[in-house]
Amino acid sequence: MTHLRDRARASVDALEHLVGGLATALLALAALLWVLLVATACLVWVGLPAAPGALRAVRSVADRERARLSRWGTQLPAPGPVPAELRVAVRDPFVRRELGWVALHAVTGLASGLLGLALPLYAVQDLTFPLWYRLLPPGAGAPGIVWWRIDGPAEALLVGLLGLGWLVAVVALGPPLARLQARPGRWLLPPPPGIDLSLRVAELTATRAAALDAHAVELRRIERALHDGTQNRLVAVNVLLGAARRAVRRDPDRADEILGRAQDAAEQALGELRTVVRGILPPVLDDRGLAGALAGLAGSCAVPCRLTVDVPVRCAVSVEATAYFVVAEALTNVVRHSGAGRVDVTVRREQGRLSVTVEDDGRGDVDETRGSGLTGIRRRVGAYDGRMTLTSTKGGPTRLEVELPCGS
Repeated sequence: MTHLRDRARASVDALEHLVGGLATALLALAALLWVLLVATACLVWVGLPAAPGALRAVRSVADRERARLSRWGTQLPAPGPVPAELRVAVRDPFVRRELGWVALHAVTGLASGLLGLALPLYAVQDLTFPLWYRLLPPGAGAPGIVWWRIDGPAEALLVGLLGLGWLVAVVALGPPLARLQARPGRWLLPPPPGIDLSLRVAELTATRAAALDAHAVELRRIERALHDGTQNRLVAVNVLLGAARRAVRRDPDRADEILGRAQDAAEQALGELRTVVRGILPPVLDDRGLAGALAGLAGSCAVPCRLTVDVPVRCAVSVEATAYFVVAEALTNVVRHSGAGRVDVTVRREQGRLSVTVEDDGRGDVDETRGSGLTGIRRRVGAYDGRMTLTSTKGGPTRLEVELPCGS
């Protein structure tokens, strides 16, 4: 059963990849036709003003494919803008590779996407044919096989069995077709040799700056929590103990009351200290693991929360702590701002990356600049070389996706 479930999931993922690749293939075909038209016009100098725009259109489509492929595997960094001067742009290695990719993907991506989409449609059509074949005119042919006359339920059931063959083809051919469709992008859209290193250095520099900013923000949060909360509680305990010491001889009953208040203040200070410690590294992660810790968050959430965790092995402590922080902050935002009636949290480990998805059915229209805590999530995720994607349309739903590298 586990093997069948894995094959079914792989087929569904492949279909999703193929449909997404089909969309970028259609854009690539449009960009290719535009480039060919502009190049033809350039032969008589008419198309020269439109040439930079055509190259920018190719870059835009290539960036869409980079983003799509980065969601399913190794991240492909996007280059900067296309050089403004046409002569410099034509010599740019990124532009040349993208032109080659557009030509390949417009053909292979379109063909594999159409085939990958047609297979499940044929399977559904033939599998359900015994249910609706009576709606066809008498003596009509089978779907896609006009010479095969359907005269009764026996022939209709044979068509249904043919649908099982199409279903097998979906399972067997879907993942290879998805890999074939992604191959031109994996080959031509990464940075050329020699440029990859400089881009990676720039990316790591930005990541380090984000990590330092996140660390500074975390230190300020801890300092405020200790200064405004715990320190004030301890000062109150000290004052109350001094008052109790002075009153112990004159008014023992008064001293007992003061000591009780001092004990209450000390307990509150301890509770605030525990809260600060949990914010640094939640002890529940060590005790119960990521699944148990997230179950505690989901169970205490004021909005009904459905949790799905598929992490068969432990990740690094820092990665689990980041995932815990992301879910905790996201659920806090859902409770405070979304007005949602349901929230789904999904955590999976796939291909050396930990994927965290939080989706609610609230009012949507989330803006990171409104101080909802999303900036803190983005900084902490960026500090671990991860990626965060927020999708929130007006009226909902809101979907937060975070990917963290966690080794192979």
